[in-house]
Amino acid sequence: MQIIYSPRFEGDYEKINEQLKIKAEMRENIFRNNPFDGRLKTHKLSGRFRDLWAFSVDYDCRIVFEFKSGKTVIFHAIGGHSIYN
Repeated sequence: MQIIYSPRFEGDYEKINEQLKIKAEMRENIFRNNPFDGRLKTHKLSGRFRDLWAFSVDYDCRIVFEFKSGKTVIFHAIGGHSIYN
């Protein structure tokens, strides 16, 4: 699976603490093997985000992503619920 990191995702990622970065990297490894692994709580978003999906990094943090053609995924944002604004 190819994951493309959007500029927003890269900016968001730089702002999170080191402990959360470690958790995010662990979750990304799980995601690469199976995007729908139960530990990720992967879910489809709705409303204006209906083309996007999200999975949990921890209780307050999630990664918003988009499935593209083939095995390509774009990570759009990482953070708490404020990422939906």
